[in-house]
Amino acid sequence: MKVGLFVTCLVDLMRPNIGFAAIKLLEAAGCEVVVPAAQTCCGQPGYNSGDRKAAQALARKLMREFSDCDYVVLPSGSCGGMIRAHYPELLSEFPELGEEVEAFARKTYELTDFLVNVARLERVPGRFSGSITYHDACSGLRELGVKSQPRALLLKVPGLTIREMQQPEQCCGFGGTFAVKYGDISTRIADLKCEDVRSSGADALVLGDLGCMLNIEGRLRRRGDTRTRVLHVAEVLAGMDKNEGRGTRDEE
Repeated sequence: MKVGLFVTCLVDLMRPNIGFAAIKLLEAAGCEVVVPAAQTCCGQPGYNSGDRKAAQALARKLMREFSDCDYVVLPSGSCGGMIRAHYPELLSEFPELGEEVEAFARKTYELTDFLVNVARLERVPGRFSGSITYHDACSGLRELGVKSQPRALLLKVPGLTIREMQQPEQCCGFGGTFAVKYGDISTRIADLKCEDVRSSGADALVLGDLGCMLNIEGRLRRRGDTRTRVLHVAEVLAGMDKNEGRGTRDEE
């Protein structure tokens, strides 16, 4: 399978290690991985802010760049949800693109969903000595149905145990521009998530969206928690998390 990796803006700018981890996993699954060099943004920020024309231009650009790939895979439920759930409506003003848009949406997958349901990856390269708790980011969960897939893969990691939060599906308060427009509300939601993470007793928080990662990790640190590691699921599965996969936290 020829798989195009859409890196996403945040991964490219803030934590490129996630992109390299995604490539490692896709290659472990036997895929031919291509990363179009001119890729930029899926258009979600413009779409959410009402700049429809800019979002349409970015969507059409992305579709051209990945047109010769069998699948498009993203280490982000948020961007994946934008393509799968919103591109058909966003580009509905271009009826000549109707079938192409629908086909493009169908071949687009969030990373763990692709590895489980398309590539059927049996073994993962990573190892992790410690426990993790998993946060179900809103877009991946509600727009793409990503829930069991990351957990199924994490259970294949030697040395890793999962400690579920009380409310793993509860929003972290990020929501893109929501965190900027409604800072006080966002902070309170993030505090509730941090309390849930801490009460799980896990060594690390793992999730599949970098925006949520940055939001939760930032709030954890501001609350004085310098021990709980915050990792992308691709980093853990690929064995490319910080500190060479050692997740155990010192006892207090």
